[in-house]
Amino acid sequence: MKITFTLNGKKTTIETSPEKKLIDILRLDLGLCGTKKGCEQGECGSCLVLINNNLINSCLVPAFRLGGKDIMTIEGFSQTKEYSMIEEAFLKKGVTLCGFCAPGVVLSIANLLSNTSTPSTGEIRDALSGQLCRCNGFLSLIQVVVEVFRIKNRKKNAKRS
Repeated sequence: MKITFTLNGKKTTIETSPEKKLIDILRLDLGLCGTKKGCEQGECGSCLVLINNNLINSCLVPAFRLGGKDIMTIEGFSQTKEYSMIEEAFLKKGVTLCGFCAPGVVLSIANLLSNTSTPSTGEIRDALSGQLCRCNGFLSLIQVVVEVFRIKNRKKNAKRS
């Protein structure tokens, strides 16, 4: 089956079986290993990608559902201004991630950033709830998200001046 979709801003066409999962297409066929393969049941959050600007577990998406979709992986997102703000917040708070959970955590924060102007602690908890992160406490991730929004607002206010 031939499938065409947009991947990280570039039109991509692949030949694959209709039931092959997006995680395997990304990692094995396209060499994009930033998206991690974890539980393969949509529970751990390590395989998260943005599909049409919605946060989706790539381990659950069969190839036949990809036609015409806009897919953003951590590799593509890492080239954006939003990624720079998230990275800055992690550095400011001194929080590091192991690399296994990092792509899903970053994309979860990005999704919250694009859908919320000032999230409550509950909204931040909800946004991060699909992540199994053992390298940090949940509180430190919440502090990073709060810092991301401080940075975003500071940059927005600086543009107004």
